[in-house]
Amino acid sequence: MKNKHIDVQYADLVKEILAAPKKENRTGISTYAIACWNIRHDMADGFPLLTTKKMGMKTIAAELECFIKGLNTKKEFHERNCHIWDEWCNPQKVPYGNDAETKAKMMAEDDLGRIYGTQWRDWKTYEKDEATGLYKQGSIDQLKNAIDILKNDPFGSPGRRNIVAAWNPAELKQMALPPCHYDFQLIVTLNHQGEKVLNLKWDQRSVDTMLGLPFNIASYALLLLVIAKEVAMIPGILMGTLGDTHVYENHLTGAQEQISREPKSLPKIEITNFTSIWDWKYTDFEMTGYESHPKIDFEIAV
Repeated sequence: MKNKHIDVQYADLVKEILAAPKKENRTGISTYAIACWNIRHDMADGFPLLTTKKMGMKTIAAELECFIKGLNTKKEFHERNCHIWDEWCNPQKVPYGNDAETKAKMMAEDDLGRIYGTQWRDWKTYEKDEATGLYKQGSIDQLKNAIDILKNDPFGSPGRRNIVAAWNPAELKQMALPPCHYDFQLIVTLNHQGEKVLNLKWDQRSVDTMLGLPFNIASYALLLLVIAKEVAMIPGILMGTLGDTHVYENHLTGAQEQISREPKSLPKIEITNFTSIWDWKYTDFEMTGYESHPKIDFEIAV
């Protein structure tokens, strides 16, 4: 199946959303919203970085490096010049609120809590010691386990169960935000030359279409490239399954401007200076052929 250009798929989605009724939400800014949409891209067609507005690939890569390393403080994100988590924090340190005073306290707090990468690399377990009756805390490194499956048994039973989850019901109250993109699955297929192809599907419960989704698409595409490099496979299909998919009312003008623009050719990205995924840094990639329309500013709804 031939997929549409990622910018065309994105514009089709935005048009569908803008034709929908408005609804309220926790931020106080109404959204136009639809439910249940898929984005599907073949990595052979280029890297899916939107061209209808300028995208900051270094910021996307910096956040991904933090996730891969399981980091969860703003300081660690700032060390990589990534500020996209600045408005949020661990709600056990500062309970969420969208009034000015609470927003300032949330901005000042460094701890992000048990967010994405922490769940990927350090999912807490509790096992009962039958002799003492006490529970012992353990940890599951989901990302390492997933990569081990790809290397050792991609077509066995574990190969169809190769999922990394960020949605941990026991720790939602310890997360700066409950995960919007809450899991991803790694699936290995074969091409007609008999080579292993790595595919990635992610699931997303809540989708800020103008500000977040272009970022999510590129982030999971980059994760696919890095994991494929680690396991010596060919990057294949990238697919996102989207739940509550919305455009904020204050994004309307920018949304209409963006979907009026003509898509350009997609860039290519090569992972460079690679030794292993665990040592990979956000600067270890080279992007070529990226031409885009000018940046469009969209205000974050906190």
